[in-house]
Formats: sequence, structure tokens, C-alpha cells
Amino acid sequence: MKVLVAVKRVVDSGIKVRVKPDGIDLQGVKMTINPFCEIAVEEAVRLKEKKLIAEIVAVTIGPKQGAESLRHALALGADKAIHVTTEARIDQAVQPLDVANILAKLVERDNYNLVLMGKQSIDDDFNQTGQMLAGLLDWPQATFASNIQITDGIAQVIREIDGGLQTVKFKLPGVITCDLRLNQPRFASVPNIMKAKSKPLETIPLDKLGKLHNSIQITKTEAPAIRKGGAIVENVDVLLQKLRNEAKLF
Repeated sequence: MKVLVAVKRVVDSGIKVRVKPDGIDLQGVKMTINPFCEIAVEEAVRLKEKKLIAEIVAVTIGPKQGAESLRHALALGADKAIHVTTEARIDQAVQPLDVANILAKLVERDNYNLVLMGKQSIDDDFNQTGQMLAGLLDWPQATFASNIQITDGIAQVIREIDGGLQTVKFKLPGVITCDLRLNQPRFASVPNIMKAKSKPLETIPLDKLGKLHNSIQITKTEAPAIRKGGAIVENVDVLLQKLRNEAKLF
């Protein structure tokens, strides 16, 4: 069984980004693999260690620097990688439907049995690609997975919903998006980082798989408003007075 794992390169979560009117300033900013995508890679590796899958292929879309995220996925345990290259900004011009269309073509080309991906990326938070991909392929899907079990070609997924946990089953092939509590990704060891450099990495220009639709246009980007500092009041009476007269809550 072959598994395709989608990986996205994003701004490191520990970095405070600089916001410009035309988008986020990426100049000199530390980039890393999207945390939810890393969880998806880890889950694929664990399934392979259980001998439930035979091959893991990581794929990313973006500029040449995106190969760094693929090498990280290879160091974690992926067998091969595919880099769909484009100079378009992946947080603006490359939108979820574009990504889903590209992944669908790769799935059809290479006959994957399962697609794993993060539930969302931490840059745009769309949470749409997995669902769109399942629709394009006419495959069953399970989103927000916190536990995955595969037995005899049947995937059982426990997914997190507002009311608690929901268990779903479907026959492979299918699409699963991974949530935060699915696993804790391992650290890539130095020997595995060195081995990753010799693993196969296929490069495909994006225009060979399709074109960008640019159906959504970003007209303005701005930082959130700075919150005012809190205040300490002397007693409940003063608190009620401020809530009534200043906050106008009642």
C-alpha cells in the first residue's frame, strides 16, 4: 500500500511575523514544516513500522526552498519525495483548490491507496484541502483524526468534534487529515538526516500538472489591533461601575 503525505512550508510558529499591506514579509524569516503536516508524516511512518503500508511519498508545492521541508520528511522516515515547483506565493496565490487539483493528479498518476495531510496549515488556516481532494477523487474522508487504525484495507478513525469524539470507518482508498493529538512527531536523528540526502526527490514544474486559478484575491493584509492593558480595581463596586459606565455592558 502506498501513502501520499502532503507537506507545506510555513513560517515558524515561534516567529512574530511582520505584516505589510500586500501580505506577510517573508524576507529573512525562518521557515519550517507545517506542524500538522509533520504529524501526518509521523503517522505514516508509524503505520509503516507496523507493516501496514509499504511506501511513503511526501509531496510539497512551492519554491525551491521547499525542498528543505521534503528533506525533513525524508529524515523522519518518508521513502521518496515529490516537489511541485512554483514561484507563486504558497500563502496567497496557491489556494486550497489548486493544491487539491495537483494532489489529485499525482494520486491518479501513481495509484496511492491513502492520502494523509495536516488538518490545516498555520499560515492561512483554511482547513479545506483535504475535503476538496476527497471530493475530486470521489474518495471517503475522515478529518480531525486523533487516532488511526488500519485493518484489512479498512480505516477506522477517531475524530475530534465539538461534542466529543466520533469514530468512523471506511474502505480504502481514502483521505485522512491529522489533528494535534494524533501523535508526537519524533526528532530526526543525524544519521537519518544524512540518509535523507540520498533518497529520491522528483521535481515537477507546476504548469505540467495544471495552472493556478487565483479565484480569491487578497486586497489587504493588516495586523490585529493591539489590545489595551488590563486594570486592577479596588472592589466589586468599582468593577460594576466600570462595566456599566465605561464598557456599557448593562
